[in-house]
Amino acid sequence: MISNNPVTRTLYALDLIAERQKALSSNLANMDTPNYRRKDVSFSQYLGGAANSLETTLAQKMGPSPVSVETEGGRVNPATELSEMQKNSILFTVAARRMTSLITEMKSVINVGNG
Repeated sequence: MISNNPVTRTLYALDLIAERQKALSSNLANMDTPNYRRKDVSFSQYLGGAANSLETTLAQKMGPSPVSVETEGGRVNPATELSEMQKNSILFTVAARRMTSLITEMKSVINVGNG
């Protein structure tokens, strides 16, 4: 079960983003491999559908390391993979900024307590 701690939830999101990056990179690396089937990590499967998207039932069960799944169609289109990597990069930036904000908040609380 995912903790209510925002740091833990953000770490889960970062883990999911990293897992998706691995799948997309693998697709590009294997695009000329015969019978290779494209893999992806579905964010909607792991994070979608709840008021707080990081606390869906599946995300609670799967934890931070979802398995990449083969997609229908199979063939790898380099333009699609690069586009998806850009989207993933934006998600990483948002999650990293969220983590930075949480750390800044914790530092502020500690400094107020020391003052």
